[in-house]
Amino acid sequence: MKIHLYFIGKVRDRHAHAIAEEYVKRTGRFTSCEMREIDPRRMDLPTKHASAMKVLLDPAGRALDSKQFAEMARKAEDEARDLVFVIGGAEGLPAQWRDQADVLLSMSSMTWPHELARAMLAEQIYRAFTTLRGHPYPR
Repeated sequence: MKIHLYFIGKVRDRHAHAIAEEYVKRTGRFTSCEMREIDPRRMDLPTKHASAMKVLLDPAGRALDSKQFAEMARKAEDEARDLVFVIGGAEGLPAQWRDQADVLLSMSSMTWPHELARAMLAEQIYRAFTTLRGHPYPR
């Protein structure tokens, strides 16, 4: 299993980005995890990750608590599927990607800067894997 955390748009706040990078690094203790910027005009996400569980962040998506989020990760792991997370840019997500997502996920009903959303998502990914592995972090 591999985790891909993609984001559309440039890094503007290096401090928030560093927090996200730290959680991605920590998650690497449990499974392969990468975070990178993408240009949706140059990537065919549904084709590139055809068998992966695609989780796209969307304000109109489903809200999950941390336990439900961990269960989603467990399901992907049990099915031997990669997990792909995508945070849209200022224009949101490409419509065709939304239509092919396995999960539309809402992090909050509030609007957050994309850098903070990346940090929060990366932390939840780390939290999910520490929960699944019985690590003391989530307590």
